[in-house]
Amino acid sequence: MSGSTDLKQLIQTMSPTLSEESFVIATLRDSHLPEGLKAKGTFYESEGLTVFCEKAEAIRCGIPFDSVFRLITLEVHSSLEAVGFLSHIAQALAASNISCNVVSAYFHDHLLIPESQAELALQVLQRLSRTSR
Repeated sequence: MSGSTDLKQLIQTMSPTLSEESFVIATLRDSHLPEGLKAKGTFYESEGLTVFCEKAEAIRCGIPFDSVFRLITLEVHSSLEAVGFLSHIAQALAASNISCNVVSAYFHDHLLIPESQAELALQVLQRLSRTSR
């Protein structure tokens, strides 16, 4: 069930989709998730627990955050061993001065883009996919 490693195919078929929801990245110094929090993802760092969740969830659970993002999911099933895919994505976004925080999961890569730049980021990625054909 491994994904594709073919860079050209990955870029051509990445099918970026933009979430309607807003997301935040926050840190929990005590490394415990608040009861009932529906986190999109977590990562333990030496400084504390990083949590990715919908903005509404963070507000509901009283989790402080600095920035608000939208989530772009690259719907292509990329291999965890694919080389250069995210580099191409990052370069295209950087050329348009768009910040990107990446979460790679088993099936897909997910991009947390500043909310104010999310629509532009989607256009950049769609254009990259089209011009790679």
